[in-house]
Amino acid sequence: MHPPTNERLRRELLRPDASVVFLTGAGISLASGIPTFRGADPDAVWAKDVLEMGTFAFFKAHPVEQWQWYLKRFDGCRTAKPNAAHFAITEIERKVRARGSKFLCVTQNVDGLHVDAGTKNLIEIHGAARRMRCSQEGCEHGEPFGSMPWDEAMFAAFRADPREETLPRCPACNAVLRAHVLWFDEMYVSHADYGWNRAEKAAKAMTCVVFVGTSFSVGITYMASMLVSAFNVPAFIIDPNLSRTTHPPYASPDGGIPGNAEIISEGAENYLPRLVQEL
Repeated sequence: MHPPTNERLRRELLRPDASVVFLTGAGISLASGIPTFRGADPDAVWAKDVLEMGTFAFFKAHPVEQWQWYLKRFDGCRTAKPNAAHFAITEIERKVRARGSKFLCVTQNVDGLHVDAGTKNLIEIHGAARRMRCSQEGCEHGEPFGSMPWDEAMFAAFRADPREETLPRCPACNAVLRAHVLWFDEMYVSHADYGWNRAEKAAKAMTCVVFVGTSFSVGITYMASMLVSAFNVPAFIIDPNLSRTTHPPYASPDGGIPGNAEIISEGAENYLPRLVQEL
């Protein structure tokens, strides 16, 4: 027999005036076969690759090496399938919105699995592996508004012979294309697709927030954690690696998890489908 879900979380989701925010990180996609970045799993990306690779500075200096790394990462994203946690969030969204309440899912992931699972009110705040954009600011295909759907044909020559001369280039201005992702030396507001202003507005109005599989190491989790603490917003953390007496050693020292959050030490792919049944 499965244990009951968190009663307080259930009540918060059923509130008639609810404004629910789910904030998901790499941990939610681990069950889909995608390694986390800073997690405890042995294939965690940053256990093998230094943070400097995920920067605009590294792209300018080493575009070939960076694209080789991203192609390997993105290939796994595009072939992965949503797991039970992704589908459960979609169903929670449907149930919450059917009652006239508000729901938003903000994901740090670029894998597109929330899209594939059917979540409607979604912000991919770190970008998308299934899109690309021009590296030239102001180009119609570049920041702050432009991007392009992923076109595998544009990478054929580079995959066969990876060098600067075969890098994919923008059809409008011929600049080298870049990954449509937020890099560590860039700002959330640098591109409209990241949806920072929309996420900030929702966070300020949220009546509860559910963190799923995040390391609390990026700007969006820092903002949400500060709002939770400042306004005593009900917060819940679903993470099998946490307990009430531990916090992630990889959390940022100036952010970290909100102290008043309730921790649910279980995998989201197991916990969230049960929660759906109780709503």
